[in-house]
Amino acid sequence: MQFIDTHTHLYLSEFETDREAVVQRAISCGVEKMLLPNIDTTSWKPMFELCTQFPENCFPMAGIHPTSVLPESINNELNELKINLETGRFIAIGEIGIDLYWDKTQQGLQEEVFLFQLQLAKKYKLPVAIHVRKSFDEVWKILKQETGPELRGVFHCFPGDEIQARHVIDAGFLLGIGGVVTFKNSGLQKVVSAVGPGHIILETDAPFLAPTPYRGKRNEPAYIPVIAEKVAEICGKPVEEVAEITTQNAWKLFSLGN
Repeated sequence: MQFIDTHTHLYLSEFETDREAVVQRAISCGVEKMLLPNIDTTSWKPMFELCTQFPENCFPMAGIHPTSVLPESINNELNELKINLETGRFIAIGEIGIDLYWDKTQQGLQEEVFLFQLQLAKKYKLPVAIHVRKSFDEVWKILKQETGPELRGVFHCFPGDEIQARHVIDAGFLLGIGGVVTFKNSGLQKVVSAVGPGHIILETDAPFLAPTPYRGKRNEPAYIPVIAEKVAEICGKPVEEVAEITTQNAWKLFSLGN
């Protein structure tokens, strides 16, 4: 079986001592491709270095994470983003979105930067990886005005209910499903059962949100098969079928064959 981890932060310091071993462990588990969303100016360099080290396995995105959208640094962040988009090759614009979990004081600025990055995605004809945390309505209000054939992507770590999932799917977007689906009381099982693997791609968000039975420990791409097995169980399908469908969804969305 072949898998793709469509969202992993392998360049972070949590993997500093064994990063190469983590990548090799993922490959040995069938997770041959790992997609790396950018966070801010601090992550460009380590992300590029990892993609250079593993050019057949690790692929970069370009974006500014919503929690890095701050008045004192946003101009520099945007300049770096624009420079990198002009000079580099990326598979998506991400990780972008709105995060109102810890702090709502920058909501207006986050909304402006989110819209700007959606428009960059259209300009460069790239899909988007959208971060939604306590902000589905705010994200959706902006996104629905921009949706159309020229904008596609994924709701990373999809946090919503079945109705919200249908909105996302009807707009041509996929649901990013990770370790949370294995959590007993997450409520995500109901959504996955309703939509099926045809609208899903798999992700870890490593080093965060490790699936059961690794919950609370460092997450890594080698755990993608654990997530796939849970999705298969929920949907009543063989894990091989879930692997094939979700992998094809990721290939198509991120144009990995080009």
